[in-house]
Amino acid sequence: MFHFFYKPDYKIPPDGIDQIDEVTIGGVKQQILIQSYNKNNPVILFLHGGPSMPLPGVSSRGKDYTIVTNTKKLVQHYTVVFWDQRGTGKSYHDDIPKETMNFRQYVHDADELIDYLRSKFNQDKIYLVGHSYGSLIGIYLAHQSPEKLHSYVGMSQIISWTENDKLCFKWAKDEANRRNDVKALKELESIGEPPYVNSYKQWGVLRKYQIKYSSMIYSDHKVKHPGLFKITLDMLISKDYRFKDAMNAFYKGHKLIYTDEFIKDIPTYNVKKDIRVLKVPVTFIHGRKDVHVHDELLLEYIHSLEMNQKPRVIWSEKSSHIFHPDDTALIEKILIEEILIDVKKELA
Repeated sequence: MFHFFYKPDYKIPPDGIDQIDEVTIGGVKQQILIQSYNKNNPVILFLHGGPSMPLPGVSSRGKDYTIVTNTKKLVQHYTVVFWDQRGTGKSYHDDIPKETMNFRQYVHDADELIDYLRSKFNQDKIYLVGHSYGSLIGIYLAHQSPEKLHSYVGMSQIISWTENDKLCFKWAKDEANRRNDVKALKELESIGEPPYVNSYKQWGVLRKYQIKYSSMIYSDHKVKHPGLFKITLDMLISKDYRFKDAMNAFYKGHKLIYTDEFIKDIPTYNVKKDIRVLKVPVTFIHGRKDVHVHDELLLEYIHSLEMNQKPRVIWSEKSSHIFHPDDTALIEKILIEEILIDVKKELA
């Protein structure tokens, strides 16, 4: 819609890869963005959050800051793959069966996409990164298909949807009290404590006040964040997105996935109970200021893991749930280091 404002932060050399592929996974046509200086680079796949929040995704072509990492240097070392997941953005279709919009299908789709990338680039293993809801998909994948992965990086890692909602509920009530927001307190008290499995309406009350109180973004008199509006505006100015694609993420895709069935299903997944051992190297990157996905559940989980080598934890000091640009520049360096760690292991 506003494509004339589009100015890429970098361009891929002519002998590199800069393309959008449409692939059929899980019986549905879905789109991925592939960017790389060299087709022989190791592959790294990002799983965006939401669901139905495709950033980073297809609309992120040529953008350095992508809410979870910078990419200008990343594409020099990796073949970087961003994916608009089933039912969102460029992967939305009116005829997607609603009954397929569930967590198990997302994991299946991601597993199938990994196989597609392994075959396309003739690589036995790839690197996997998941953010927020994508981290839930990612950690189940790392557990069930470790032989396909070099490593897994969980960003704003979700452990238990229900337990996290309980912490978010307390935070929202504390914020409402601090702001003397009587209306918010009344609405929050009306739904009671999680889990919220009765309806989307019940489930949405907490989200309403998380958005109102900016749980996803940290900003103060010293730390200035671009803000959610600027971030989502990138979708509208992307040369690869039409206005329709953005609306398919913000409205139609949102409506497709957030059904009463999804609300009842997602609390049944609990990483701490389901995944006691991980057989790939794991790194967790978490915003020090994150009040959207609370870190205490992650720290409890790491302590409970039955592994000789515990996952490493890296804190992003200026970030809540959507990472600050200063932190994404550091995250990019950390992700590039993943390759160097593997090279050292091979030489040892």
